[in-house]
Amino acid sequence: MATRLRETDVVIVGLGAVGGIAALPLTQAGLEVIGLEAGTWLTKRDFAPDELRNNYRGWPQSAQKANREIPTHRPTAASPPFPRLAIHPMMNAVGGTSLHYWAQSWRLNPWDFKVVSETKRRYGSARIPGGSTVEDWPFGYEELEPYYDKVEVEIGVSGAAGNVNGAVDRRGNVFEGPRRREYPMPPLRGTGFTDLMAAAARTLGWHPFPGPAAVNSRLYQNRSGCMYHGFCNRGGCHVDAKGSTAVTTIPKAQATGRLKVVTRAHVTTIDSDGDGRVTGVTYLVDGMEYQQPAKVVLLASYTYENVRVLLLSKSKAYPNGLSNNHGQVGRHYFSHNQTAGVSALFPWNTNSWYGLPAQGTAVDDWADDNFDHSALDFVGGGNLWVYSDRRPIAAASMSTFGKTGRSWGSEWKAFVKENADRTNTSYLQKTTLPYEANYLDLDPVVKDPLGFNVCRITAEYKENERKIALFIQDKMEQWYRAAGAVAVERAPVGPMGPSTHAYGGTRMGDNPQTNVVDRWGFSHEAANLGVLGASTMGTSGARNPTLTAQALAWRTADHLAKSFNAIARRRL
Repeated sequence: MATRLRETDVVIVGLGAVGGIAALPLTQAGLEVIGLEAGTWLTKRDFAPDELRNNYRGWPQSAQKANREIPTHRPTAASPPFPRLAIHPMMNAVGGTSLHYWAQSWRLNPWDFKVVSETKRRYGSARIPGGSTVEDWPFGYEELEPYYDKVEVEIGVSGAAGNVNGAVDRRGNVFEGPRRREYPMPPLRGTGFTDLMAAAARTLGWHPFPGPAAVNSRLYQNRSGCMYHGFCNRGGCHVDAKGSTAVTTIPKAQATGRLKVVTRAHVTTIDSDGDGRVTGVTYLVDGMEYQQPAKVVLLASYTYENVRVLLLSKSKAYPNGLSNNHGQVGRHYFSHNQTAGVSALFPWNTNSWYGLPAQGTAVDDWADDNFDHSALDFVGGGNLWVYSDRRPIAAASMSTFGKTGRSWGSEWKAFVKENADRTNTSYLQKTTLPYEANYLDLDPVVKDPLGFNVCRITAEYKENERKIALFIQDKMEQWYRAAGAVAVERAPVGPMGPSTHAYGGTRMGDNPQTNVVDRWGFSHEAANLGVLGASTMGTSGARNPTLTAQALAWRTADHLAKSFNAIARRRL
């Protein structure tokens, strides 16, 4: 029998990048919060620069719950599943994936909030791709901007502003939406190679700039500046220069005395009563079951787990899963078109060993709707990103650009020895839209060790996204050639498997017939259930989701703090 605990004001399921943000404004407002985290606290000893452990074994020292419930994936409902990934792209720990992510901290472009209306206005309604379920967000960039600003200050973001209150500065991103002030810190330093790429971009008439990063470029809030030693790719920071919530907002929330953190807590269901209101959560710690009553529940795990927990939380009021009486949980799913990258070979060393992937040069001329699509047959675009990040194991698996007959033997070894520091692989984030045929549900066969069905992804990139990929690869090759590359190689598009940039499944919108949560992130069906994370986002733009998801989490928490009594008591 489950042990029933004392009721709290708010329980947050997951203390990662978004749950760790929400805890701060809630506790500062005087609410009692319990944070349930499936992982544990990690220490600087866990953040050793170990490429094998971090990148290929998925932090086995932290006993990842996520690695025991990796989603299955298939391109269509009629297709057989692909082999499951060896490690989950996300992780469990206090701070979640903000511990080992790249820390790129992008805002969305104002266009991303109004894809449908702006596309129709500029190109006509026929340009919305067939089968897409994309909607405008229920609010615009200007409403989220104050929360972008709050998060950037609290976690510490380095960057160069391109638009402060309408004043454009060419040292930053001239295409960005207006900001109220500069970044809290100047950008991370460049390298000889990223500076060369920036100069090449200018010869093409493009507008290069240093990308924003939740990494300290100098001492900030008593945390060290970046040491540029490398291993930031799926690695933690042993000097706390990376602005994870574990070293920023969570400790501040704990300092209020109103946040209790429960680790190794595996939430199995969100509980609800006969009237459809959530009453708390049920979770396991070392096989012992607990019920945590709460006036309000905030679900803040990752996209796949947000959907999975809701679908597993069946009751009389919600026979098809919590907040799913309209059949929208798992719908409107998409993940970033991060595949289809481009690699280049140069005739000289680039000196790109180590460093960090958030240290680089970006070009946004071909992102979103920053360029005229009138003569093109797709909508959206991509962000071009070159960076400094090379480690031994990854370098040993480099492409030989067709210059050796095989990937082993003396000829291959000689090529790698000569060229290991002469290659660069770009990171291209490209627009992906939601489609009716792309969705998440529960796999009917595959289960985790506790016997719960894992999440299943049914999705593939559609024609619009494939055309974007080819277009952006053309631009990236043009950029590399301008910088002196002697060979260029393109990666294929897809498949659309588990991703660190997964969106939708609990989309936000005013219409309960097509969305799971309202404009504040609260369920259309269970009034005291909030959902945090990229699962609420309806578009991605050419951006990773972290900063936007964090700004949304702060906005949801701020709304809850101001309207707590009404939300806690409201019935639909």
